[in-house]
Amino acid sequence: MTDDDQSQPLGTDHSPDNRPESPKRPLKIAKLFDEAEAGANRTMGQNPRTIQRYLLAIEYIGTRFSGAQQQAPNCRTVVGVLQNAFHKFIGQPVSIFCSSRTDAGVHALSNVCHVDVERISKRKPSEVLPPHEPSVVKKAVNHFLQKHEGDITIIDVRCVAADFHARYKAQERTYFYRILSGPEHLSTFEKGRAWHVPEELDLPAMQKACKILVGLHDFSSFRASGCQAKSPIRNLDELNVIEVFPSPYFPSAKEREIQNSACSESEGQSCNFNKNKVEWSVGEASLGFGMRRRHRCFVVTARARSFLYHQVRLLVGAIKSVGTGDFTVSDVERILEAKTVTANGPMAPACGLYLAHVKYDLP
Repeated sequence: MTDDDQSQPLGTDHSPDNRPESPKRPLKIAKLFDEAEAGANRTMGQNPRTIQRYLLAIEYIGTRFSGAQQQAPNCRTVVGVLQNAFHKFIGQPVSIFCSSRTDAGVHALSNVCHVDVERISKRKPSEVLPPHEPSVVKKAVNHFLQKHEGDITIIDVRCVAADFHARYKAQERTYFYRILSGPEHLSTFEKGRAWHVPEELDLPAMQKACKILVGLHDFSSFRASGCQAKSPIRNLDELNVIEVFPSPYFPSAKEREIQNSACSESEGQSCNFNKNKVEWSVGEASLGFGMRRRHRCFVVTARARSFLYHQVRLLVGAIKSVGTGDFTVSDVERILEAKTVTANGPMAPACGLYLAHVKYDLP
């Protein structure tokens, strides 16, 4: 979980990821550099601005990192890996600043960072060139990211003003939390991607609990003891839970039969099969040998301008406890009014949490 209010600037990471750049550049990426530099040389008379700030949207698998921000020298972090890739791309160190720091095990569908890059000619180190186009930055840095673990990818790049800050300019953050419910062992493909709850969950009760927590409140009962935010007051714009199809999802024989039948009845027209009409259950008696029973999958969505330290995971922990019957909806009201985290239950593990989106006012 992130703490958006106490994030610190993320400087250079001296982790093992910052290994010296290989003197041999792959032909493909070298060609990309050469073409970009040739184009820049044709515009040198235009007095280019020397430093360009880029806004980066990135996705990553949180279980592969010791969190997003710079930590101890031997820790592999999101920032450290990104800085290493940029170093290989431009030949000089950079500092990455994230909109939201995520703990070890927390994933990102789209976290946002900014970085300042001064482009120096590789042929003439004393010559400053116009900035790279965002598409070049995305392609080149992803090349170096994918050469190694491939567990982090830049999904979007944009040029922004020199005073644009990924953290302070963020208007809203959205998190998803995935819960898989059912007695079966968790699928190998879901390990580290969701919270496995063996008990059945009461969806209507969890939805009622969410309604109590939405809005402007003192969330002292939903922030970890190490939180350094000045105020526990937060406005939770959205908190809800819905049931969705399990993922990764592969259709059963029955579902394929229903879909094929629906398409046949359309008589050549576009098949608009609504998969939500197909029911599934944990205890299907008709499963053949070797067919896995599916878990029920629930997704909690939390949206606000900023969150307290571990707030989302503590919210999900309370909601899950309502779903299993360990808490009542009235208990959630009592916990909120208590204004102390000791009144709350255990928080949800990091593995089910995803930073989904960071909203900005961009031109």
